[in-house]
Amino acid sequence: MSGEIGLWLSVLSLVIWVILLGFWGQFWRCDQRLTRQETELEMFPAICAVVPARNEADLLPITLRSLLTQNYPGSFTVVLVDDNSTDGTANIASGVAQELNKTQQLHVLSGQPLPPDWTGKLWALHQGIEYVQTLTQPPDYVLLTDADIEHDAQNFRFLVTKAQQENLELVSLMVLLRCESFWEKLLIPAFVFFFQKLYPFPWVNDFTKSTAAAAGGCILIASKALTRIGGIQVVRNALIDDCALGQAVKQRSREQGAGRKTEEELMLINSSSPEHPAKSPVSSSSASSHKIWLGLDDSTHSLRSYPSLSTVWDMVARTAFTQLHYSLGLLILAVIGMILVYIVPPVSAIFGLLTGTWLVACVGLLSWLLMSCAYLPTIRFYGCSPWFALCLPGIALLYTLMTIDSAVRHWQKRGGTWKGRVYSKTNSGS
Repeated sequence: MSGEIGLWLSVLSLVIWVILLGFWGQFWRCDQRLTRQETELEMFPAICAVVPARNEADLLPITLRSLLTQNYPGSFTVVLVDDNSTDGTANIASGVAQELNKTQQLHVLSGQPLPPDWTGKLWALHQGIEYVQTLTQPPDYVLLTDADIEHDAQNFRFLVTKAQQENLELVSLMVLLRCESFWEKLLIPAFVFFFQKLYPFPWVNDFTKSTAAAAGGCILIASKALTRIGGIQVVRNALIDDCALGQAVKQRSREQGAGRKTEEELMLINSSSPEHPAKSPVSSSSASSHKIWLGLDDSTHSLRSYPSLSTVWDMVARTAFTQLHYSLGLLILAVIGMILVYIVPPVSAIFGLLTGTWLVACVGLLSWLLMSCAYLPTIRFYGCSPWFALCLPGIALLYTLMTIDSAVRHWQKRGGTWKGRVYSKTNSGS
């Protein structure tokens, strides 16, 4: 009986991997990349970068410099919100601007005390955006970026070009995360892989799909889009603020796009051939004016280091249970799902080889091979050894334990700890 159960579990795991690779948004391909080509626009719109900074004095000499020295033909400014730092963050920022003779382009704000129902980062962003709106010439685009991100010298140019040419309201980059220590090489690419599986980038970038997400390290958003959704406060208490913002922009866009359909357009939709949906005037006009885009990038990268298992563990545990909406039922389903998808294949393969149950062994090995092939493009993107692809089951086990720990921390009122602050149960923004 146990052999039959093992066979059925291994077959189910194999079916899941076939579905994931063939029908789950091609998430594993890592082919959604920001095109970096020298394309000139007729006019480069004004842009303002808003940077929330809490105790970032060590990184700002590099990251703030990368913002102030952008090779961007249009007008751009940087607003840094000092979120009650204790390490001289504001002074360091001003010093960087003076050294570069860019004091006119940098505005340093002192953050106000954190009010209830806000996370620190979003409260800082909110203050920066409010300040931006008071400028004599408010920018056409706002770049929301973290203080640990070192931007490519032409990042502004390429982001704006992408938004302008494809009529996008939000363009976000999953920047290259630091991947130097052993634990970073083992766990960071998997973090990106799991994120892509949770939010397949091709589906995020498809207006007809409800899937929406963004990566908080680098989000370019049109000022008109921010105004339309009601500002950053619509996701004010979301720990996973980037995905909540992407969802807010895409949801409002889809709803408003649907609300603008005329009777004539609806008749055309109803009478159009299902084999040629792209010919519908709604999909070519309304949809094209309200889109978001999320992709990978290896030129702009994060300097945040995770030198040990505990640092990666804390990073994941901070928000993993938030992804599950603080639900015990979803946690149980997630743990069962992780075991079935990632742990069953190698266990089946080893068990089958040791017991001579060759069918179970073959099915388990095939699932393990598919899993490794799916992970390989992400491993290559991060320049890691291909052998790490075979380690995905063990990596998944660690992430499962991190998720369980995230739930335990939440129940112990220790969830959402970040830079000396502990956030209580919050709304995920979805």
